[in-house]
Amino acid sequence: MRHFEHLAPSVRNGLFHREPVAFDAGSPARTLSVALGATLYSPATRPALAADIAKQAERGVVSMVLCLEDSIGDHDVVAAEENLVRQFAALDGAGGPVPLLFIRVREPGQITDLVRRLGPAVRLLSGFVLPKFTEERGVPFLEALTEAEAECGRRLFAMPVLESPGLLHLETRRETLAGIARTVDKYRGRVLALRLGVTDFCSAYGLRRAPDMTAYDVQLVASVIADVVNVLGRADGSGFTVTGPVWEYFRQHERMFKPQLRRTPFAGPAEELRTALIEHDMDGLLREIQLDRANGLQGKTCIHPSHVAPVHALSVVSHEEFSDAQDILRPERDGGGVLRSAYTNKMNEVKPHRAWAERIMLRAEVFGVAREDVSFVELLAASVGAGA
Repeated sequence: MRHFEHLAPSVRNGLFHREPVAFDAGSPARTLSVALGATLYSPATRPALAADIAKQAERGVVSMVLCLEDSIGDHDVVAAEENLVRQFAALDGAGGPVPLLFIRVREPGQITDLVRRLGPAVRLLSGFVLPKFTEERGVPFLEALTEAEAECGRRLFAMPVLESPGLLHLETRRETLAGIARTVDKYRGRVLALRLGVTDFCSAYGLRRAPDMTAYDVQLVASVIADVVNVLGRADGSGFTVTGPVWEYFRQHERMFKPQLRRTPFAGPAEELRTALIEHDMDGLLREIQLDRANGLQGKTCIHPSHVAPVHALSVVSHEEFSDAQDILRPERDGGGVLRSAYTNKMNEVKPHRAWAERIMLRAEVFGVAREDVSFVELLAASVGAGA
């Protein structure tokens, strides 16, 4: 699979200076952690789940989580597990392309049990999402994952969700973060990415952000994100990919504040796209994606298919970013120094900007590089049109 594969070759050629590369479930973890992009969640109870997965793959979704936890009722767990086994068998029998598939479980025992019950269809499974992850809760999950991996003979990844009250509360945050860091470091080879459970953070204080506000406008949440990235998202080789929080809205609500999308980038034929994005509260999503990136997060948890295209369009590396990263990483620059950007609008300082440039080049590999005259507007318009 590869990002934007659902677009016609002629369309991709007009959009990309360098097209995204192909990857699969066997690709290096470092590549897959960035390639996750918009990870679409779906309740495991959906009766046509196999058809839903196939349809989303055709529309550009490359990673999905099938949820047995908060998205379903306690009384539905047994039926949801049975449904998952049936739907995986149907997908396996159909033989078509599928996204990277993960199952969000409630208890460690579900991991080994489901791997056994999936049988040959386990080949479609990339791993498990581990809820309310702390050192105490996380170790049994990761031990179960190790056991399941040995039994089925294939690599299975973990994606812990950081959402426990101990991480949110100031008096326990440092200790909780240190414990999480010890645990994921011990199992580093199995941890693909860390996911942020911002809805649970808000729940602990009876909060819910409005559609014209981002997670970073809720200071309690923003402080946790900053501390998680500080401890677990470092660029010195000790860090992990940390993914962006879920955006909850997908229908129009009465607004208190002005729309957050300027008219200029959407001038001309794209004006209708701007109107549609605002009507569906997507302008807030676009702003939050940009803030995710500025705060060290990659990709995003998504609960609606309409969120996928904006996440992926804003993940494409701009021609200017690519140009700067290339200049910084040239072998002759190894000694450091300062140079003017090829776009003549900024300073590139080789040593301080090196880690940034390396991350840009990894994102460029999996999401591609836009042509010099192509912005996220054209990328988004093409993706939305292809998924219509």
